[in-house]
Amino acid sequence: MPTFTLNGKEVKTEAGKTILQAAVDNGVKIPHFCYHPHLSIDGCCRMCLVEVEKIPKLTIACNTPVAEGMVVRTNTEKVLNARKGVMEFQLINHPLDCPICDQAGECRLQKYTFEHGITHSRFRDEKRPGRKRFKIGPHIVFDEERCILCRRCVRFCREVSKTDELAVFYRGDKSIINTYPGTSLDNNYSLNTVDLCPVGALTSADFRFQVRVWFLEETKSVCPGCSNNCSIRISHRRGKVYRILPRKNMDVNKVWMCDKGRFTHKEVASRNRLIVPLVKKENKLEEVSWDEAYDTTAEGMQKIKNNAIGAIASPNATNEEFYLFNKLIKTVLNSDNDIECIVPSWEADDLLIKKEKAANPQGARELGVKTNDTSSVKKMIEKINKGNLKALYIIGNDILENSNTKQDLLQSLSKLDFLVLQDTHNSELSSVANVVLPSATFAEKEGTFTNINGFVQKADRAVPCPAQAKPDLEILSGVAKALDKPFDSVEPDKVMDEISKNVKSFKNISYEKLGENGIKI
Repeated sequence: MPTFTLNGKEVKTEAGKTILQAAVDNGVKIPHFCYHPHLSIDGCCRMCLVEVEKIPKLTIACNTPVAEGMVVRTNTEKVLNARKGVMEFQLINHPLDCPICDQAGECRLQKYTFEHGITHSRFRDEKRPGRKRFKIGPHIVFDEERCILCRRCVRFCREVSKTDELAVFYRGDKSIINTYPGTSLDNNYSLNTVDLCPVGALTSADFRFQVRVWFLEETKSVCPGCSNNCSIRISHRRGKVYRILPRKNMDVNKVWMCDKGRFTHKEVASRNRLIVPLVKKENKLEEVSWDEAYDTTAEGMQKIKNNAIGAIASPNATNEEFYLFNKLIKTVLNSDNDIECIVPSWEADDLLIKKEKAANPQGARELGVKTNDTSSVKKMIEKINKGNLKALYIIGNDILENSNTKQDLLQSLSKLDFLVLQDTHNSELSSVANVVLPSATFAEKEGTFTNINGFVQKADRAVPCPAQAKPDLEILSGVAKALDKPFDSVEPDKVMDEISKNVKSFKNISYEKLGENGIKI
């Protein structure tokens, strides 16, 4: 572990670390554009120049390993003047239009111009033109004139997504970033290049010019797209979710996330959201109060023999919701039937995307809920047709994912004596349900999720539920109360405390211990 002097202070660092990495570890900021801790070192921007004793010229901090006894200075006059020179060159062809740039407020070039740049430009010639508003990929818009050739995007496609669509073409002042002929920036992780871009060259086509970033609030959450549960930040304003960004979690997703996960926020403001309780009257669903919906649910279930009541949980439920739903079916309704969870699947990859296309199938398994793929729907159809199931309580609409069984399933469900549907969005299930209870999406509730590798993470509530929709825990509690067997508590943290006491794998879990990145069970 070498010891070196950094700005007059003697510090230790791990062998093999560069000056920049050691400086970051010791709270010393060295400006940089091309360096990224999860990409290979390029050393092209020259912004991280520092002064090292016994080295005659300034050296780049990102690619200079720390040596025993090295003396490094990051804020001498020589260094500061060099940074001003680098900034002046960076701005020669860059448009000075921060007020209308979509990256304003999150732009590293803008930030460094204020901190390290000069007060005026000596450049008087015309700036080099570049492609404007060019759709370089299905989700990404490229403003070439803003590009500073840091090559982060190129390295990401080569090293992380391994799709290699981007390269630097031509040489010298003619250099440009572009895709190879006949290709576009189109891979499952393409929007990570937008996160990596330190300027406004690569922007998200979906988020571009939607809202100024300084108006946004951010809430820490978990991506519901698949069982990897990437750590995310939900950016929202006035009850509307505008974007989802990855949050650093080295055990789960490092600093990346897939494009599909980023678009899960679309479901929050979808037009087919269920927003009021519905009860079937004379073969037609009518809007009712929550009290009437709860009472109708209780009355309908009480008419059915306990073992003729089945339950289907949503694979996107939180751990707390699985626990209370199990309690409702087993303890309140006294049904001996297993609670099932139908988990849809899609194509996985070697980076982040997992086969199970749902947020919490692992949590379901840990909490005693049976998980099956969509092929198991056929068995449920047989049970209903044989009369072994007279009533069903379904959360979510994942059982409709298998198009081969959809029509047979809907036909069988219509034969039930009683069907309760607790869901976020209107679907074909609604038409055959006796009671429809509108619930919350992942962005509208608090709880925990367990990823495929056993990491339990907490998701916070970002926006309120629309209209009369409610979080699932409140709904389950309302049903239990209507059946005269209320739960002790429905506060998510209190439910987790109860889980911790009763479920072995969650023994040491509490909201206080989870922190930002979760705990592995």
